[in-house]
Amino acid sequence: MMDKSYRQFFALQSEPFSIDIKRKDIMVTPSLAAVQDRIQYAIRLGAVALITGEIGSGKSTALRYVIGGFHPSEYKIIYITATSGSILELYRQILSELGIDIKSASKAVMTQLIKREILEITSKKMKIAMMIDEASLLRLEVFAELHTLTQFEQDSKPFLPIILSGQINLVDNLQYRNSLPLASRVIAKSHLKGIDLKTMDDYLRHHLAIAGVKRMLFEDAAVTAIHQGSGGLFRKANHLARGAIIAAAKSESTSVTAEHVRLSATEIL
Repeated sequence: MMDKSYRQFFALQSEPFSIDIKRKDIMVTPSLAAVQDRIQYAIRLGAVALITGEIGSGKSTALRYVIGGFHPSEYKIIYITATSGSILELYRQILSELGIDIKSASKAVMTQLIKREILEITSKKMKIAMMIDEASLLRLEVFAELHTLTQFEQDSKPFLPIILSGQINLVDNLQYRNSLPLASRVIAKSHLKGIDLKTMDDYLRHHLAIAGVKRMLFEDAAVTAIHQGSGGLFRKANHLARGAIIAAAKSESTSVTAEHVRLSATEIL
């Protein structure tokens, strides 16, 4: 039953618990709303915001939700997925996002080009921000270099707000001496934790509705099992819930039980 027949069994119109749902279908939790508020605040002030959380807690989804709310005629968002590479690699990613093709390997040339483009964008009365996902992967020396991108006119013009998103060690990395200039610009922090049991119930119902199912398929004990098994983290909850639905369909059960969740857990752990 690992094919699409479980969708037929439960009359699912689409793959349930998918991570690539449309922005309008993302469930806005209080934590997500708080992330949005902090990012908007940092962008208004041209400062830095930190978004942290465990793997699968919804950081990338939160960024996607916030970015989707910025009208492209008013905002230019430079979205980067970080790597453990050098500052030159990061600069190339930024230039690519800005539509600039460069052959030079000079850090000074790259910095100049990036700053020139930022000034060009802001001169058109557009707001600009850089969002770096997986920022906890960045080398420590990169944080020091990033600070130079935020400095304009003897540091008097906050033209480039930066949103750093990553695991909790991102906060630790900003405590090192070379990172302190960038850390001094941090004015907002948001840490995403696992959701509680009530929110997990709402989340499961929400995703079933997206897939076209109006009734609650999961028994209360199954919701509890998914909550406990996932630690309240979205990504693992998605895997457990989808696997449990498949297990329920395979046994021709019209509801999803805690046993189905247990079977699902043995498949993904």
